[in-house]
Amino acid sequence: MTILRVVLGDQCSRGLSALEGLDPARDVVLMAEVRSECTYVKHHKQKIALVLSAMRHFAAALRGEGITVAYSALDDAANTQTLAGEVARIAKQVRATRIVVTQPGEWRVLEDMRGWERATGLPVEIREDRRFLCSIDRFRAWAGDRKQLRMEFFYREMRRATGLLMEGPDEPTGGAWNFDAENRKPLDPGVTPPRPRRFAPDDVTKQVMALVEREFPGHFGTLDAFAWPVTPGQARQALDDFIAHRLARFGDFQDAMAEGEPTLFHALVASSLNCGLLDPMEACRAAEAAYRQGRAPLNAVEGFIRQILGWREYVRGIYWLRMPAYRDTNALGATRKLPWFYWSGETRMACLRAAITQTRDLAYAHHIQRLMVTGNFALLAGIDPAEVNDWYMVVYADAYEWVELPNTHGMALHADGGVMASKPYAASGAYINRMSDHCRGCAFDVKKATGKGACPFNYLYWDFVGRHVERFSRNPRMAMPIRTLMKMAPEKVAAMKQEAAVFLAGLEAGAATPDPAASARQGSLDIPPPPPAPSRAPRRRAPGRG
Repeated sequence: MTILRVVLGDQCSRGLSALEGLDPARDVVLMAEVRSECTYVKHHKQKIALVLSAMRHFAAALRGEGITVAYSALDDAANTQTLAGEVARIAKQVRATRIVVTQPGEWRVLEDMRGWERATGLPVEIREDRRFLCSIDRFRAWAGDRKQLRMEFFYREMRRATGLLMEGPDEPTGGAWNFDAENRKPLDPGVTPPRPRRFAPDDVTKQVMALVEREFPGHFGTLDAFAWPVTPGQARQALDDFIAHRLARFGDFQDAMAEGEPTLFHALVASSLNCGLLDPMEACRAAEAAYRQGRAPLNAVEGFIRQILGWREYVRGIYWLRMPAYRDTNALGATRKLPWFYWSGETRMACLRAAITQTRDLAYAHHIQRLMVTGNFALLAGIDPAEVNDWYMVVYADAYEWVELPNTHGMALHADGGVMASKPYAASGAYINRMSDHCRGCAFDVKKATGKGACPFNYLYWDFVGRHVERFSRNPRMAMPIRTLMKMAPEKVAAMKQEAAVFLAGLEAGAATPDPAASARQGSLDIPPPPPAPSRAPRRRAPGRG
């Protein structure tokens, strides 16, 4: 009576429900590296290397406990290169009588799992993924018949349920649920953020990196700076490093951006959380302990916990509540193709160049770069949500559809028509200038909305508001920009509309370059080698700031 227990690449957790009740004398754990999971979009090289290395380390740890692991390496001659194929092949090989697996994070994988029973002739038990702090059923019950599914109210329920940063049943620590208003400071030019803990690749990771370079040479990004945690021990060390050295100032500067500072005071633990190396409650409790011990202020700790307990759990809930129709919504009718510079980084807009080149080199950009730079530009320019979603899935080490899709589709692009966000997260260049030093070294003038050298974010923003004024006229949170637009001189509005039209026409001409986001689904086109990264701009004190 052999049970085949299947562990997916983002399930490298010893407490995984599929492993509960495992009998080492009888059961077999299957872990499979398959090409289909590496190429359904052309994932960043670092994402593939991270997942495969984490899988190999996890398999070794299980074997160290005396557990039998059937491991399908990517370059095994017998590998069928699909999850369903490997489950069927190994189930037959070990003479399994039953298959047990934990629910996957992505809809397409769940659909695949639902066919395993027919393919193998064996019963398949799909267990709940209890590594999250809110079950899918609980989120569905919370959503109920609510007309608005706002994260803030969900977050409060999760604070009550977990007791995190609570002094009583309905008494949040510090007397407020949310300290976001205190977390919007640009980086002080005199502050140099400490570098995060790096993990030099060991022999296992080096072998995986060589495999990735050999098997996926045309995928986006480079492996040169690979330093991600690939074991639970390393993930905990990365968390401890953040708590000790960056958490205290994370709150103040969590929305800031700066040239030459890709990580600032951020935690960089999402990649570990999302592939199962780090437990979300462990991360939240560690941050809370730092506050209780006086090692970090409340605004920083609450902001960090809100990203995990609030946003992470909320977007997963939205994903499973609304899929599969959610990904096909396009409320704003955006159809423009993704510009080629999203792949090359070759743009004169300094903020976009910084975000895209660091994404290429590190497989990482923090949430404001994703939402208010690359996402904001795609929103203003009317880029097709399907192409934008593909790009976000390709380029980040922490990207899995359950977390990427709602954040991109709902928050950044407003493509869901307001399911997640009560207003589109659209902004002109003024926001980027306020929160970063990118504009000082940019080829465009952030203070100009028309004329030579005008910042594209400015005229694109007002053109966006004008294009959708009828839709947004019923949205109270858009009342102010609409009133402002209506009060502008007609000739200025016309000039901005013309500037936007010329810019967008040029964007479409540039998008005629072969599109790797589309080819990622076909596996037919290699992305050309990336251009040299721009040199780091010297840090300068901003006029009037201290």
